[in-house]
Amino acid sequence: MKISGEAFGLPSPQRLKEYRIWDSYFTPSYSHPGRDGSSQLIADIHRSMSRIEKGCFEKLCYFPHVGLGTTNDSDFEALVTAHPESVLKPLQQWPDLLLGMIQLNANKIRDSLDGLNRWLRDGPMRGVYFPGGGSGALTCTHRNFNPLVERIGELGGAIMQHTWFKTGGKQSPGESTPSELAELALRFPEQKFICAHTGGEWERGIRAIRDSPNVYAETSGFDATAGFIEMAVRELGAERIIFGSHLPSRSLGTELSKVVGAKISDSDKRLILGENFRELLQPNLRDKERE
Repeated sequence: MKISGEAFGLPSPQRLKEYRIWDSYFTPSYSHPGRDGSSQLIADIHRSMSRIEKGCFEKLCYFPHVGLGTTNDSDFEALVTAHPESVLKPLQQWPDLLLGMIQLNANKIRDSLDGLNRWLRDGPMRGVYFPGGGSGALTCTHRNFNPLVERIGELGGAIMQHTWFKTGGKQSPGESTPSELAELALRFPEQKFICAHTGGEWERGIRAIRDSPNVYAETSGFDATAGFIEMAVRELGAERIIFGSHLPSRSLGTELSKVVGAKISDSDKRLILGENFRELLQPNLRDKERE
């Protein structure tokens, strides 16, 4: 028996469809998409489909590895470099549902610039995701980001930067915080950035990006707590907040309720759940349509 989202405390399917939800942070098999470049990823999307349908999502954006040093698996990196067509399989299987932003490793400037031409200029991707810490990661204020951000801007792509404030400080030197993203954004005032997870510790995160009009707050990745969206709307404006589900590793109810249960206007909910992300992607979407 198919159970509607209303049984889980969600708004009616009709109301959810009216919001036209575009999810900016979909993470199926994020760490490793499978030995052939996509099988594990595709299987995880299939497993996520019941929640996607309950949420009545219109689009979801995920972050494929494209062989540019963003995993610790050299065999996988070599495979997707030799067979880039494997990266496209999820987009080909769900062309009306999925969007993609490639992951880049800022240590590899030349390879990343080539990847931007392949995947953003000539390919179907809409922007770039810079991961958080990990082996060899660079903080987003590092000078290596400069040529990459410049090229992404030329191509009309959006930038999602993983951010987190951690109790006790960074666990690895390459992690980025909202404060550091605000510093990068100041260098590139025409480029639009998305602050993934609003830094986790969202009160600090909101304050860190408050005076950076080209930085958007993304909603996923931490437990739902009263006051988050209300503070973000008050301090940033609803037009600077973008919904992310973090499916399948987070709960649909947890992430969606942050917005639909917030004490804000219905028009603000529509902005956060879809309109802002669509507007952010417009330069790239228009370029793809002309092609």
